[in-house]
Amino acid sequence: MTSYLIGLIGSGIGPSLSPALHEREAVRLGIPYVYRLIEAADAAEVGELVRAARRFGFDGLNITHPCKRAVLPHLDGLSADAATLGAVNTVVFDGERAVGHNTDWTGFAESFARDLPGAPTRRVTQLGAGGAGAAVAHALLTLGAGELTVVDAEPGRARALAGELAERFGAGRARPAAPDDLPELLPDADGLVHATPTGMAGHPGLPLPAALLRPDLWVADIVYRPLETELLRQARALGCRTLHGGGMVVFQAAHAFHLFTGRKPDAERMLAHLTELVTA
Repeated sequence: MTSYLIGLIGSGIGPSLSPALHEREAVRLGIPYVYRLIEAADAAEVGELVRAARRFGFDGLNITHPCKRAVLPHLDGLSADAATLGAVNTVVFDGERAVGHNTDWTGFAESFARDLPGAPTRRVTQLGAGGAGAAVAHALLTLGAGELTVVDAEPGRARALAGELAERFGAGRARPAAPDDLPELLPDADGLVHATPTGMAGHPGLPLPAALLRPDLWVADIVYRPLETELLRQARALGCRTLHGGGMVVFQAAHAFHLFTGRKPDAERMLAHLTELVTA
């Protein structure tokens, strides 16, 4: 029986739930599968680590912060999605080739379709224009969002992402804005997506004033530890439809697992496992 050795490259990845998610699902499928963490001191190390993983017989890698863009020059090929987004979170070793993929955007898209079916997307406001934000924005526009406003504390980053999206999806589909613009943006928005670290266990708090939320606004958060962030708690109390970050994490992992093994995992089972892990 074929066995698999998979790794995760990134910084500060000690608390990652990826090993448990992948290995437990592999056990359920009867697949010998080992998942190891590979700590990178900084993004500059990623090329050396990818080459070492290939030499040591790894079958594939997940790539996380801060290496998703830095890994690109060290790969032999990219999937169409990874090339479009300019970011890789999954590397498959195919013979002598290391091929990069991006399952972040498909993970969010599947989570959104599953848990916010029928949510209106005429106008959506997104907080955060980093690597995860780029994947989420791509997913939203692929799903048919009419206009996406990208808000970031760094104006240049919001402008850059909005420009890339407009080139990819057409003029008028994306525009940049600053946090000070939120009081004017949200009253006309159908939904709010949060793609910054605010709300994580180490970064508690709200990414915007709670007074800007309203009951008919749907709210999605990509943070998954905790599953119920302060933003989602406040939104749910108002009656908003909400989406936590667990679905994105699970579906991107499930899509990566399929790339590594050719076997389709049970994503619902993986989501139940994630819930156990983060609430334990």
